[in-house]
Amino acid sequence: MGRSTFLLVLLAFGFFFATYNLLTLLMHQKYSHSGSDELYDPVTGMPDEVKKWEGGPKFHVALTATDAPYSKWQCRIMYYWYKKMKDVYGSDMGGFTRVLHSGKPDNLMKEIPTVVVDPLPEGLDRGYIVLNRPWAFVQWLEKATIQEEYILMAEPDHIFVNPLPNLAHGEHPAAFPFFYIKPAENDKIIRKFYSEEKGPVSNVDPIGNSPVIIKKAILEKIAPTWMNVSLRMKDDPETDKAFGWVLEMYAYAVASALHGVRHILRKDFMLQPPWDTEIGKKFIIHYTYGCDYSMKGELTYGKIGEWRFDKRSYLRGPPPRNLPLPPPGIPESVVRLVKAVNEATANIPGWDTE
Repeated sequence: MGRSTFLLVLLAFGFFFATYNLLTLLMHQKYSHSGSDELYDPVTGMPDEVKKWEGGPKFHVALTATDAPYSKWQCRIMYYWYKKMKDVYGSDMGGFTRVLHSGKPDNLMKEIPTVVVDPLPEGLDRGYIVLNRPWAFVQWLEKATIQEEYILMAEPDHIFVNPLPNLAHGEHPAAFPFFYIKPAENDKIIRKFYSEEKGPVSNVDPIGNSPVIIKKAILEKIAPTWMNVSLRMKDDPETDKAFGWVLEMYAYAVASALHGVRHILRKDFMLQPPWDTEIGKKFIIHYTYGCDYSMKGELTYGKIGEWRFDKRSYLRGPPPRNLPLPPPGIPESVVRLVKAVNEATANIPGWDTE
């Protein structure tokens, strides 16, 4: 090779590497300042969303349920969305258990991982079936082998809409603050179960037991107290009348305070259509409220709408597949809810025969 040829080759290589370095620098500057989660790493070419999730400790998903048709169809939908979200980037979900407090196995044992526990003795719940929930958790924690360090207490009418990380922080559980749980406004009643010597009523968080992500060791301490406080509240006529259907939620909040446990309050933990209209970065849809609308997209809450979705319409059996979608103008949260139900029912084998 002649000297002139060698110089030309050297110049070519120099131009190549100079261009490569310039492009690399420009790409780095572009991506490092863009703030977009969808852009690719300029070095590896790997999308951020497929990189290994290095999140918090795994948590076990647990929900209490009965063998009633109303409970079973909700559990099937909930478990479908758990399976779909469990391994998505950003999720810390581990195992799953349906804690069935009917005292005997049912026909979902093979479909959903289930532990059977006993209900309260007959008549003790006084028709308030939710009183079985703390007793169910007490039994499950005693008899089950739970691999994860943390537990998510969930409910059948929860749908995961975004991958859920572990929102707890060490000894501090994470919970959703409910606007209708108001310990400070019920100071007189709270003091029956949480004496002044224990501290101010503000120590009682405005929460229920679900959704809550909590260390298993802490829940093992709280659960028996939660059960006892629930029964004592139900036995007290003034408390029973004041707290009504949210009595067991107050009992969990009080039991936690009695053990000195304060929760991290996460409003993004959950949304509740129709009042919460956008999904955003929230993690769980809780479809406890009926969604009633006119065909013009106007909310008619308290009055049966021309279009409606209400879980209580299906007390005796599951909703049919392919429910009609809401009319135009309905909030995103309601549309997403119905689409999520439809997707689950379309993919769960034997849905119509349940």
